[in-house]
Amino acid sequence: MNKTIRIGTRDSELALWQAHNVEKRLNDLGYKTEIIAVKSQGDIILDKPLYELGITGIFTKTLDIAMINGQVDIAVHSMKDVPTALPIGIVQAAVLERASTLDILVYKGNLDFLNEQGTIATGSLRRQAQWLSKYPTHKVVDLRGNVNTRMQKLQQSDWNGAVFAAAGLERINLKPSNYIDLEWMIPAPAQGAMLVVAMQKDAFTRDALSQLNHIETEIVTYIERQFLKTLEGGCTAPIGALAKYNEEDDSIHFQGVLFSLDGKEKIEIDKIVPIEEWKKLGFYSAQEILNNGGTKLMSEIKNNLKK
Repeated sequence: MNKTIRIGTRDSELALWQAHNVEKRLNDLGYKTEIIAVKSQGDIILDKPLYELGITGIFTKTLDIAMINGQVDIAVHSMKDVPTALPIGIVQAAVLERASTLDILVYKGNLDFLNEQGTIATGSLRRQAQWLSKYPTHKVVDLRGNVNTRMQKLQQSDWNGAVFAAAGLERINLKPSNYIDLEWMIPAPAQGAMLVVAMQKDAFTRDALSQLNHIETEIVTYIERQFLKTLEGGCTAPIGALAKYNEEDDSIHFQGVLFSLDGKEKIEIDKIVPIEEWKKLGFYSAQEILNNGGTKLMSEIKNNLKK
């Protein structure tokens, strides 16, 4: 174990927490490590909505290049930020056990605005569409930056609240007391999971990381990401997906949804299948969505985002 595994990460507090988490696990197994932090374009350009930046891979591209150039050996990501197609030569090496999949609303004052007019902030088309679907009289504004920056912007604004992933706030002890769980909101595919990628040719590092892999999380996130990949075709869209394994009857419960940007149209799927059917569950579920009007809706979303 002479090799030092160089861990690439974004330099936000949450990303560094995730990198240190992986570092500790590798150290506990006897591996030597070093953390190397870099800034991604998604962290630098904060004055544009994510969909205008070509969201796919905006937070991972810089680390991909660092890996390909040999500056780092692995990269640690929030799995929901990772494109469904990895660059040639880079492979999924470990999926860590999933944390909470919930979205939460962090609010200011009281919750009276939920029954009246309100302004909610989020940088996610998925959260925007689901919020407008449930609260059509509300206004949704764009919110960018890492979780610390977004929390700060919320406090300095006249918004009623902002939507965050519970897992991110919990990991860095930033979850305030003034929040509610949005159990009705379908999360982003792979939300709450951490992914570690490595170079395909690096057998030493891939072997080390394989010991961190959590098979149940790997399976359910595979289903969700396959659903996303089949639906989106490289386009950003309001897509939610959640797969859960039920140990009692060895089944998978899958929920998938596609919204229009304004939340007025919704195409969803909800099914329970035996665990044996997991490999094609995401694909077949996406095909059902596409056949039930999803193809037309995805085309409309692409056209609207180009305007």
